[in-house]
Amino acid sequence: QLQVVESGGGLVQPGGSLRLSCVASGFPLPNYAVGWFRQAPGKEREGVSCISSSGDATKYADSVKGRFTASRDNAKSTVYLQMDNLKPEDTAVYYCASAVQAMCARSWAPFEYDVWGQGTQVTVSS
Repeated sequence: QLQVVESGGGLVQPGGSLRLSCVASGFPLPNYAVGWFRQAPGKEREGVSCISSSGDATKYADSVKGRFTASRDNAKSTVYLQMDNLKPEDTAVYYCASAVQAMCARSWAPFEYDVWGQGTQVTVSS
């Protein structure tokens, strides 16, 4: 069974940090880029970050540049999203997804990703 599972979400105060993890099973995650997406209540899902299969290339949405950092440990089939200086507008369900190729696509189109996790809730509130 191909799957990715996110963890690490929770409640944090503004300015705080969280690290999300995405663990894959059933397929060789090191062969594929991995994206992070989020969806807030009443809003469309948006792309947040992508990291290439080797970890050498990353891209970020403008809203999180300088605050979020993607990394990966291919030996553990795990991808991370370090989120610093969190803001209330970062509140959302965060999803990881394995891409269909090794490099991050130019777009955030969902069809570029084929294995999605169930999501983990991140709430930023005082």
